[in-house]
Amino acid sequence: MKLLQFVQKHDPVSKARIGAYLDNETVCELTEEHSMIDLITRLERSEEKRSRLEANIQEKRTIHNLSDIQLLPPLMNPEKIICIGLNYHDHVKESNMQVPKVPVLFPKYNNCLIGHTDTVIIPSDVKQCDYEVELAFIIGKTAKFVNVEEAMDYVFGYTILNDVSARDIQLSEPQWTRGKAIDTFAPTGPWIVTADEIPDPHNLDISLVLNGKTMQKSNTGELIFNIPYIISFLSQTMTLQPGDMIITGTPPGVGMGQKPQVWLKEGDVTEAHISGIGVLTNHYVSENRSR
Repeated sequence: MKLLQFVQKHDPVSKARIGAYLDNETVCELTEEHSMIDLITRLERSEEKRSRLEANIQEKRTIHNLSDIQLLPPLMNPEKIICIGLNYHDHVKESNMQVPKVPVLFPKYNNCLIGHTDTVIIPSDVKQCDYEVELAFIIGKTAKFVNVEEAMDYVFGYTILNDVSARDIQLSEPQWTRGKAIDTFAPTGPWIVTADEIPDPHNLDISLVLNGKTMQKSNTGELIFNIPYIISFLSQTMTLQPGDMIITGTPPGVGMGQKPQVWLKEGDVTEAHISGIGVLTNHYVSENRSR
């Protein structure tokens, strides 16, 4: 299943609705669902609930054309957004850093989240705004002290996240948080693909196109720390909850690593691609403090 959240374009301030993408430019609204995190929790606990949901989708009771709706971030209120830095071998090299011995962690927050086709606002203080296509996975059930062998049982599904970063802030301060957790700096989507549709998340082509030019291109098989290791590592010291998003890192080709360096600016468009999931497209504008 491809699960998403949306509003009608003619009523963008209406309450978010949950739907399932039907692969033919249409979305089936799941009228009984009120919270994506609640839905994730119930689906993980009950095979009967999953079967009923799949049956409702097949019945196609309430259908919307994709062109008539605005996609929201598939998750808007996760308890945790945990990002893994320096997690592709080639990206470590282009960053002139050492291969980490344990995962490098930093947070993003709900203020960062925007959806497919939404606009990233580059603050006037930021002169070095960068893109980073990343595979994100969603925790499906409470995870604590999980061993590596069982870790994949805790994955509900996958989505795309563009870890937009203010390099001039990130690399000039002892912690990365302020350069990473800027409003609108976590475009996510277009939907969550459930884990049963991604048999091997460590063999997905991943790329980012900027204004029609491919800048990043790799495969998730290049991850330094894979998904089972990350889940086990995190769960030893923190309880992971349904809906938590964990972002696995970016491959080489970021703007900072280009010669000359390439920074995002007003008018730019990025398309973040991951095979088996889809394309996340976003536009960029410069902040206007007089708005």
